[in-house]
Amino acid sequence: MSTQTATPDAPPRRAGRRSAPTPDRRGRGITSRVMVNGVLAVVAVYTLMPLTWLLIASTKSYRDLFATNPFSLGDFQLLANLDALLAYNDGVFVRWLLNSLLYTVVASGLSTLISVACGYAFDTYAFRGREKWFGVVLVGVLIPSTVVQLPLYLMASELGLVNTYWAVLIPSLVNPFGVYLARVFSEGYVPGEVLEAARMDGAGEVRTFVKVALPMMAPGFVTIFLFSFTASWNNFYGALMMLNDDRLYPVNLGLYMWNQNVYQQPELYPLVIIGSLVAVVPLIVAFLCLQRFWRSGLTAGAVK
Repeated sequence: MSTQTATPDAPPRRAGRRSAPTPDRRGRGITSRVMVNGVLAVVAVYTLMPLTWLLIASTKSYRDLFATNPFSLGDFQLLANLDALLAYNDGVFVRWLLNSLLYTVVASGLSTLISVACGYAFDTYAFRGREKWFGVVLVGVLIPSTVVQLPLYLMASELGLVNTYWAVLIPSLVNPFGVYLARVFSEGYVPGEVLEAARMDGAGEVRTFVKVALPMMAPGFVTIFLFSFTASWNNFYGALMMLNDDRLYPVNLGLYMWNQNVYQQPELYPLVIIGSLVAVVPLIVAFLCLQRFWRSGLTAGAVK
């Protein structure tokens, strides 16, 4: 009887062990990364080009604006242009800037607080028709703000609020998208057990919201505030409809009016440019100061 030499069994493969990538797979991965990075670079250049031009143009004199290449430097006149901007028409640009800060900070703060309270209520309390009312809020998200400006103007006219600060402030308090985000943040940040513990300790509903829920929702609060801040700062059409007195203009509407008169008053052209640069600074400062809360708010629930 013939005998066969037994061959040792192959060692078992480790579970979860991946095979080494083939050269074709590595090549496709490198190509994909190059394509993605190329697209991102194009988007970054497209995004930064207007701001780069604005920064360079703000340093030029009126003559250099038209005599030099748009992205080439001329005589450095940034400080002189800034002085002319602040001194023009008895410093009306400073008033516009303060008006914008008033409209934006006050409206954004109150709007965010209202939105967070509404979102918390939709998440925490079970009341009749809750989901239907929340559906109405979602419908409000879908309606463009320009569509409701004429009805808002007619309502403000009936109440005698046209050409006042209230005509711009009051409509900015309503933020359906902020209510939607606040409900999402409340669901992710505020455990029901914590609220029940606060109620068992004798805290009322208002105190529970202010002392317990609101601190937990701080990243969401800042995120909603930044969205509201940006929307209020860029609220051009609403101010255009409601305001006639140039002393009440926000900065974007004031710059638009200057730009409409550059053909009759060419000296306004460099003022519009340097004014546009100054008008961007508060948005940049707000995002840089609050970016830590904003990032954590945007990634909320990403690992849940």
